[in-house]
Amino acid sequence: MAKEKVVLAYSGGLDTSVILKWLIDRNYDVICFMADVGQKEDFAAAEQKAKNIGASKVIIKDCKKEFVTDYIFPAIRANAIYENRYLLGTSLARPIIAKYQIEVAKQEGAEYVAHGATGKGNDQVRFELTYYALKPDIKIISPWKMQEWLDQFKGRDDMIAYAKKHNIPVSATKKKPYSEDENLMHISHEAGILEDPGYIPDDSVYSRTVSPWNAPDKPTLIEVYFKDGTPVKIVNKNDGTTKTDPLELFMYANEVGAANGVGRIDMVENRFVGIKSRGLYETPGGTILLTAHRDIEAIAMDREVMMLRDMLSPRYAEIIYNGFWFSPEMDFLTAAFNKSQEYIDGKVTLELYKGNCFTRARTSPTSLYDEDLGSMHKAGGFDQKDSIGFIKINAIRLMAHRAILDKLAKKKSK
Repeated sequence: MAKEKVVLAYSGGLDTSVILKWLIDRNYDVICFMADVGQKEDFAAAEQKAKNIGASKVIIKDCKKEFVTDYIFPAIRANAIYENRYLLGTSLARPIIAKYQIEVAKQEGAEYVAHGATGKGNDQVRFELTYYALKPDIKIISPWKMQEWLDQFKGRDDMIAYAKKHNIPVSATKKKPYSEDENLMHISHEAGILEDPGYIPDDSVYSRTVSPWNAPDKPTLIEVYFKDGTPVKIVNKNDGTTKTDPLELFMYANEVGAANGVGRIDMVENRFVGIKSRGLYETPGGTILLTAHRDIEAIAMDREVMMLRDMLSPRYAEIIYNGFWFSPEMDFLTAAFNKSQEYIDGKVTLELYKGNCFTRARTSPTSLYDEDLGSMHKAGGFDQKDSIGFIKINAIRLMAHRAILDKLAKKKSK
């Protein structure tokens, strides 16, 4: 009798390596899927490790460019920031990973997909909502929500013991008593010693960005060019480095931002499941491009459109954070944001210095800024006497409100 096939979202780490062996022990034919979204990983070593454990096949997909163009850039166009601080690094990576995991399941004729996310976090929701959105009849194996697994593994010590028993190489050590997730957009650090929100972590926790204290003493001046709200070119004015390919552009923004200590955040956030958690994030390239994008919008976007967009951006971020990338509400808002980005063109000059990202100048061929109209030093543009009527009309409801208050005050005094 043929074994049932399952496609496992595999990272090569302790959790998914143990899950791989655990599924094999339960007579599944396990196909490991790895998505390259820019994490620092020895994919060849991870592939060999999975095969040594017993995976029937290991499929690796390079998703980096698509991750930038179809996930990161749309989030930047929407100014998507969760709870005013988090730039959604992990949240953006999960839907593309899960999408291709489902594609592999279809190609391989697998009834099941599996992941190693816990039952307390957001990733379980992001993975599984994507699975169901793209293949409603898929069957999901989520060990951390299965009693059999929970009875066997009380924590990481049990998993390490299981790995050693089955000759699975483990790299889990006490040198980094916290967990990390990395992709092109960011690297996150959470759990372990970082769970105490009052704990001040050592600077060694940060691994993508240099400490602002150790960043260069000379500012780095860069230019970011936009077309329809999308970054299309980045230029380092200090040394002339220029990038136009989307992936190379974003990787260079990461590089120059990291070298200047840009993009560090330490925050407590609200998980979708209702639990608060503390996370340290390093998002240098995303911070640079988002700063530039907001500034090019300031000069090229209509005021009322901007007000509506700003109302929708937090909701868009929440949809991404909660795992609803492939949803009708996401399609609707994406279409609205794409419309808002028409003619958001131009160049923003930024200064990077010791952890800071300052806007220094901006120009746009679609600018709505009229120097003559807005000048405090020039007459003209419109008849300033018209402002008398403008103010009086806007004051009508205020005067009516005051009349009511005065009337009520008189009644009380009698």
